[in-house]
Amino acid sequence: MINSLRGMNDILSEDYARFTYFINTATDVAQKYGFHFIETPLLEETALFKRSVGESSDIVGKEMYQFTDKGENDVCLRPEGTAGVVRAFIQKKLDKAGGNHRFFYHGAMFRYERPQKGRLRQFHQFGVESFGQDSVYEDATMIMMTSDILKRLGIGYRLQLNSLGDNNCMPDYKTNLIKFVEACKDDICEDCVRRLDTNPIRVLDCKNDKCQSLYESAPKLLQNLCSTCNDDFEKLKKILTENGIDYEIDTNLVRGLDYYSKTAFEFVSDNIGSQSAIAGGGRYDRLVEFLDGRPTPAVGFAMGIERLMELIVMPEVSRDGYYIGAMDAEAVDLVVGLTHKKRATDKATCDFKTKNLQKHLKAADKVNAKFCAVIGSNELNNDTIWVKDLENKTEETITLKDF
Repeated sequence: MINSLRGMNDILSEDYARFTYFINTATDVAQKYGFHFIETPLLEETALFKRSVGESSDIVGKEMYQFTDKGENDVCLRPEGTAGVVRAFIQKKLDKAGGNHRFFYHGAMFRYERPQKGRLRQFHQFGVESFGQDSVYEDATMIMMTSDILKRLGIGYRLQLNSLGDNNCMPDYKTNLIKFVEACKDDICEDCVRRLDTNPIRVLDCKNDKCQSLYESAPKLLQNLCSTCNDDFEKLKKILTENGIDYEIDTNLVRGLDYYSKTAFEFVSDNIGSQSAIAGGGRYDRLVEFLDGRPTPAVGFAMGIERLMELIVMPEVSRDGYYIGAMDAEAVDLVVGLTHKKRATDKATCDFKTKNLQKHLKAADKVNAKFCAVIGSNELNNDTIWVKDLENKTEETITLKDF
């Protein structure tokens, strides 16, 4: 027997209902905010992610599904969604068009990491990207949208905030941080040693407990912000407070990707174990320029759908549609035809096997139909059909024409 690959799961039955409910809910919220759908390819040039996500990240360094295709191209399955959207934004010359461009997307991503609860090698993300707006109000909009989606899904959260500064204040901060980390270099993990040479602030994102305890006394980003970044961060906190969104400050929050600047945020849950992030994002004003586009301010977020599946509070499902069955073989063709016509206006399923009434009622229950409609020999002779309302427990026999 051939099984699915490790960390790549099928989505069936109740999981599918939760999955589609998430997609529909998040899509509805994004559209209410004025965002438009975008779809990018699953397969991209590897260089796209090396230049955007950054070679210092675990994604590029350890986790990409990378290979050479038959045309000798270095390609990989997309490990995250933002880079592909930025590539499309530049390729369609939207960076030169000016104005604001707001997109949302959802689809499969691929990372070769250790599978665990809610974290797979093929997983699905919902994401939002906004281009052309440098106002901190747009940062707040991203956070409010994420909050709205989670609230609609019935998911509780804690919001964590930080600012990563910009090109004015980050260089001095990096210098101070490098001095601090080099002083304890003998006690940090190999990944942190490597990050010192690639992207030093990513040491703060290390998951090693020993490293984290060392970094508790490291220089703090928020204490090294220039006046512009500090004013923006204070304004962001004020906007969130005025709109009833609580937050916590996490001075070690840097996100896992190299392209963030200024605002960084994560929504976390206490109900999914130690890996508690359920959504996150921030501002990435330099990424469009990194990928050879015209400098364009940008901000966005993404949420992993599998991480949220068990947390979603599903609405009560009401009975819907028709189940149509035959009690005699002579009625099967008629039942199939009736079901086909009924689908023009209603949800309708039929059973090709003849059964007695009780078995048809059980089958109607199984598909959660509102009506069970059955044709037997009497109905066939009289051009009628027996219909039971499974919610109200009423039944009647009506003409096929009326049905």
